[in-house]
Amino acid sequence: MPSWLGRDVAEEIQLPLRPADYKVIPGDDRWTVTCLKTGETIYRGVGPVEVLRAPAPF
Repeated sequence: MPSWLGRDVAEEIQLPLRPADYKVIPGDDRWTVTCLKTGETIYRGVGPVEVLRAPAPF
């Protein structure tokens, strides 16, 4: 997700499910990430936003 720290700085949060279990909805001023299994809104804020698979297990 984007950062208020600058254009080249990204923030990351760990999500428990697969990337396919989340839906990213772009908006004009706010983007939303929703968990498809629970309907929970994970993120609502400035974009762009991506849900990616981690390169290694945690």
